[in-house]
Amino acid sequence: MRLMVVEDNRTNLLVLKGILQKFEGCEVEAFLDPVEALARAETVTFDLILVDYLMPELDGREFIVRLRARDQYRHVPMVMITADGNRQTRIDSISAGATDFLNKPVDPVELKARIGNLLLMRRQQIDLSHRNEWLADEVERATRHLAEREEEVIWRLSRALEYRDTDTGDHTFRVATVARMIAEELNLDRATSKTIYLATPLHDVGKVAIPDSILGKPGPLSPEETIVMRAHVPIGEAILADGASDLVRMAARIAATHHERWDGRGYPNKLEGPDIPIEGRIAAVADVFDALCSQRPYKPAWPIEDARRTIEDGAGSQFDPACVAAFERRWPDIERLYLTRGPLAAPHQLPLSA
Repeated sequence: MRLMVVEDNRTNLLVLKGILQKFEGCEVEAFLDPVEALARAETVTFDLILVDYLMPELDGREFIVRLRARDQYRHVPMVMITADGNRQTRIDSISAGATDFLNKPVDPVELKARIGNLLLMRRQQIDLSHRNEWLADEVERATRHLAEREEEVIWRLSRALEYRDTDTGDHTFRVATVARMIAEELNLDRATSKTIYLATPLHDVGKVAIPDSILGKPGPLSPEETIVMRAHVPIGEAILADGASDLVRMAARIAATHHERWDGRGYPNKLEGPDIPIEGRIAAVADVFDALCSQRPYKPAWPIEDARRTIEDGAGSQFDPACVAAFERRWPDIERLYLTRGPLAAPHQLPLSA
C-alpha cells in the first residue's frame, strides 16, 4: 500500500511519516510542498492521503478537490489534519471529499486507529474491484463463447441449406460479405455491420420447405410454381420469428424483406422505399448480384461486369439508390472477392473483425 502525507511543517511531517511507516506493508512518501505532491500523484496512485488543512499556496481543501477530480482518486481515503475546530471548516472539507479528520496536535494512538481502519477499508475496496474485474472478464468470456457458438450454428445451417441450390455452399458467404461491405460503406456502426454479415446467410432459410423439383427446375417456373417458390419468404420469416437474440431478429427481418423492391413492386408485402428495413435493402443488392454471378439449374453464371451493370440499372426501382451507391464505392473489394473465389474455408472459421 502507498501512503502520502502532506504537511508544510517539517517537524510535524517527520512525526507523521514515522508513525505511518510502522504499518506493515506500507510505503510512505512525505511532501512539504502540496504542488509537488499533486505532481507526484499524477504518476503514482496512492492508497491513502494524509493532508494538512492550512498550507501556503494550496490549502488542504483545494488539494483534495483536485485529487478527487482524477478517476483513480475517486475512492481513495483522504484524511484532513486541522487545528481549526470550526464546524464550517469540517463541512467544507467533507464537501471537498475528505474521508476523515484528525485534530492537531495529533494523538498517535488515535492516528494509528483511524489510519488502520481506513487502510482496511482501502484493501477491501481493492479486493472488491479485482473481484468485479474478474467477474466482468468471466461474463465477457462466457458471452463471447455463446456468440461464437450461435455464429457457428448459423453458418453451418445456412451452408447446409445452400447445398440444396448449389454444389459449393459458397453463395451465403459471398452474399454476407458483400452485405457487410455495403453496410460499412453506409457508415452503419461496426456492431450492426457485423450483425448484418452474420444474419444475411439465413435470408433463404424458408427454401427448406420448397420442393426440390421447383428449386432444381432447369427452366422457367410456371405461375403456380412461382407462387410456391415465393412462399419461402414468409416461411423463412416464420422459422426465425420471435428470436431471443438481436442476430436472429435481424435474420428474420432480412428473410422477410430481401425480395421487396424500392419501387414497391416486390413481394410479399409490396413495401416501398424506406419502409423496407435497411438490412433488407442491403441484402437485396448482395443477393441479386451473387445470384446473377452464380450458375443455377436454369441459367449460366453471368460475367461480374454484366451483373454489376444490372445492379446499377436497378437503382431507384428495384434497389435503394444509397445501397447501390455504396455497392459501387466498394466495387474494387467486391470484384476482388469474385475474381479470386475458389474453395472457401468454413465461414465460421474465418477471422471476423469485431
